[in-house]
Amino acid sequence: MPMAAVLSSSLIGLKRFSGQNKLHCGGIKPAIASSKSELFCGSIDFNLKETTRRCNGTRRLPVTIVVSPKAVSDSSSSQTCLDPDASTSVLGIILGGGAGTRLYPLTKKRAKPAVPFGAKYRMIDIPVSNCLNSNISKIYVLTQFNSVSLNRHLSRAYANNMGGYKNEGFVEVLAPQQSPQNPNWFQGTADAVRQYLWLFEEHDVLEYLILAGDHLYRMDYEKFVQAHRETDADITVSALPMDEKRATTFGLMKIDEEGRITEFAKKPKGEQLKAMKVDTTILGLDDERAKEKPYIASMGIYVFSKDAMLRLLSDSFPGANDFGSEVIPGATSVGMRVQAYLYDGYWEDIGTIEAFYNANLGITKKPIPDFSFYDRSSPIYTLPQYLPPSEMIDADVTDSVIGDGCVIKNCKIHHSVIGLRSCISEGAIIEDTLLMGAGYYETDADRRLLAAKGSIPIGIGKNSHIKRAIIDKNPRIGENVKIINVDDVQEAAREKDGYFIKSGIVTLIKDALIPNGSVI
Repeated sequence: MPMAAVLSSSLIGLKRFSGQNKLHCGGIKPAIASSKSELFCGSIDFNLKETTRRCNGTRRLPVTIVVSPKAVSDSSSSQTCLDPDASTSVLGIILGGGAGTRLYPLTKKRAKPAVPFGAKYRMIDIPVSNCLNSNISKIYVLTQFNSVSLNRHLSRAYANNMGGYKNEGFVEVLAPQQSPQNPNWFQGTADAVRQYLWLFEEHDVLEYLILAGDHLYRMDYEKFVQAHRETDADITVSALPMDEKRATTFGLMKIDEEGRITEFAKKPKGEQLKAMKVDTTILGLDDERAKEKPYIASMGIYVFSKDAMLRLLSDSFPGANDFGSEVIPGATSVGMRVQAYLYDGYWEDIGTIEAFYNANLGITKKPIPDFSFYDRSSPIYTLPQYLPPSEMIDADVTDSVIGDGCVIKNCKIHHSVIGLRSCISEGAIIEDTLLMGAGYYETDADRRLLAAKGSIPIGIGKNSHIKRAIIDKNPRIGENVKIINVDDVQEAAREKDGYFIKSGIVTLIKDALIPNGSVI
């Protein structure tokens, strides 16, 4: 019975978070960074550059150091040599995003970063874990929509495990608040940071790391920060190489021969798109892949020097609301040094139903999943649930990921992700589907009472068939139900009936009740 089970990474007992297999050293020493292609070819490029180092807000005398704009973040051999250390000099700021309308109905009762993902995680666990694995333990999460479940998850998963002797780590949620200076809600990414700039300014750090709460990727931010310091940048933008087909849906950037960003274009087409071609070998791609991917797109991930952030948001652009479309292009126009940093690994913006669905099922792909949770050097942390192992009785399970605490009886599951505490009854068929599971178990007494009332218990009923669907938490799906999009509907809003259809994917709302014999 081929099956993949998800490995959990608990925070219990951890006194200090730091990336593994890295070299941290004091002073200014050469730092080598290379792309995958350079490693396999056996050569490493060195670019010497005279630059000025920042330390505690002041500038040191120019020194000649090794600078490699070809710093690809997923290179396994690169050494990080941050002075001062990231744990004391970098503040992580995760932007929770807006109302999440593109992910509705998954965001009906929760913020985007709190949406369950990958059988046992929440989306917010990805950037938080990347921070912790990168030795960044001071983290704020900014959100304003449906933040109750997000706050609950963060406080339970991380609050009691970040402190300790000589460890000032924290993960805190910041919601909008009225003040004489800011009477409104967050108006955008830059405005959200501006409203709490007074708090961020109190931290004695050199850089602010700005992240998104709805992206799926694994990244070493220490290398990102190191490239920022070595190029003496005011802002460094993480960039993703891409081909022409995909480039039309992103904000693109042009760079000079030093990797400095000179121009921006939002979702360009035609001649404007062709004009945005760049030589991506400057950032580390080999010649062959550079021809395949001649464009670079912003990932919405930035490193700001502290003084640059304060000047831009308070003085230069006090009315700007968005980083990507206003603040960063504005920074280049006033002469600030804005660098590109190439990330050449898996990255997905999972802000839509279709992207969310594909990203979840991508972890079941064989032989190599799109994103793997089985990385011992960079684990993904989450809230430990203390659930029993999943129980499968006479079940046929193939190419699937099964969360903890499930009860699966004499059914068929193929190419699906099954969340915590899922109960699937005899004769059911689950195909190409994401089940988010349940937040609690019903007792035998609860089930008897429901049966006496003619109601339906939590789980998937007998002989039900579900295909190409997302089933939110705590579903009550009766017997002989078919959720298979019989008429191949692409878009439909049937909230009163408990479901939506987007891009042909049926999505059941949280706590949905689907009566016996229903056909969707």
